[in-house]
Amino acid sequence: MTSISDTIAAIATGMNQGGIGVIRVSGSEALAAVDNIFVPKKSGKEVKNLDSYTAAYGNIINPKDNSIVDEVIVLVMKAPSTYTREDVVEIDCHGGMQVMKEILHLLISNNDNKVRLARPGEFTERAFLNGRIDLSQAESVMDLISAKSEIAAKTALSQLKGSLKNKITDIRKELIHNIAFIESALDDPEHYSLEGFSEELKGILNDKLDEINHLIQTADNGKMMREGIHTVILGKPNAGKSSILNVLAGKDRAIVTDVAGTTRDTLEEFVSINGIPLNIIDTAGIRDTDDIVEKIGVDKSIMEMEEADLILYIIDSSVPLDENDKMIMERIKDRQVIILSNKSDLNNVVNEQDIRKYLDHRMIEISAKEQSGFEELYEELNHLFFNDKLSYNDEIFITNERHKAALINAQSSITNAINSIDDGMPEDFYTIDLMSAYEQLGFIIGESVEDDLVDTIFREFCMGK
Repeated sequence: MTSISDTIAAIATGMNQGGIGVIRVSGSEALAAVDNIFVPKKSGKEVKNLDSYTAAYGNIINPKDNSIVDEVIVLVMKAPSTYTREDVVEIDCHGGMQVMKEILHLLISNNDNKVRLARPGEFTERAFLNGRIDLSQAESVMDLISAKSEIAAKTALSQLKGSLKNKITDIRKELIHNIAFIESALDDPEHYSLEGFSEELKGILNDKLDEINHLIQTADNGKMMREGIHTVILGKPNAGKSSILNVLAGKDRAIVTDVAGTTRDTLEEFVSINGIPLNIIDTAGIRDTDDIVEKIGVDKSIMEMEEADLILYIIDSSVPLDENDKMIMERIKDRQVIILSNKSDLNNVVNEQDIRKYLDHRMIEISAKEQSGFEELYEELNHLFFNDKLSYNDEIFITNERHKAALINAQSSITNAINSIDDGMPEDFYTIDLMSAYEQLGFIIGESVEDDLVDTIFREFCMGK
């Protein structure tokens, strides 16, 4: 049975060989536990004697035989001004896996069961449980660690600093203030009047509903910034799909030959282009085929197409459109599509008018061979997904599905309260919906959240964080 009162330890750096490794210890026994295995080079530099945010140089030793395990630097951070609001000690050692494991083993085995191995995310969980950060900030820590583009990292850092927390807290304060006023007026009508209050409240709720609606509207872009725009490269065989993937990735990621049907399976690559995160799927060329293996690849291409946020439809402009092109265009006509007319360096036999007969989407002429036309593609991506405003600013983006669901529930509850006001319902009737909205917003920042949900959220974190 684990407890927040336990002292915990873990390797905080990646589980691979490196120049430096960090072991993190947190809890009431952290100072004493490290002291038991640390011998400073200078007398008086024992861990228990160090001031907060000071370091000491020395050796980690095995107390059983006083053998030296490693040369280290120990950093002491004393409660409450620490990441977890507990005493924290970090041991900076050499980054070999064997060394780090041995130091961690000594911490746990030589302290009379006062130190245990931390669970994934437990340091951040303690920061949340001890009130240093709210749940939205805690979740942004993992977003920051896993950020795949500059804008995703900046969005996560903004939430870590409290941008979403502050917005949600302000809305909840407004709701609870008005709930409290209604309750007070119903209990003490001599001192609190509800005359004209409903219309005043309706204006306030409409303003808060607009704020919530705006946050919900950012969720799709927030998810794309976090996970990347799910982009599928589609076209018939030999249109140049793999060549285009290689240009976008900036390396030879896919095999390119003149033989039609080279790509038999999907190939995935994450790229960040001018700050635009793309999770690109290169697919097998779509055509009727009797080849069993190629047919499986074609079926997977169609499946990826159905799940895409964006389809890059590649046309070989040097050959006429055929039935395979027409079949593809029929399938994607209602999707988010950018048409890339490839091989513009050759004699073009397909023009935009030919395409307009089947698809009403933007067409861009490119040459994968000469790597031309791609800047226009990048500009179109910015226009399609970020309204030509792909630059970091103070806008809050919802990047978490749990947050989005809570906002939608709060949106529904506030809408119900406004409808109750319009229908002339008594004040105590619509306080039920206002309290529901208040609680739903509380789920985002970790108030009124159940313990099992907290455990589930932090279980997704990496070890040592």
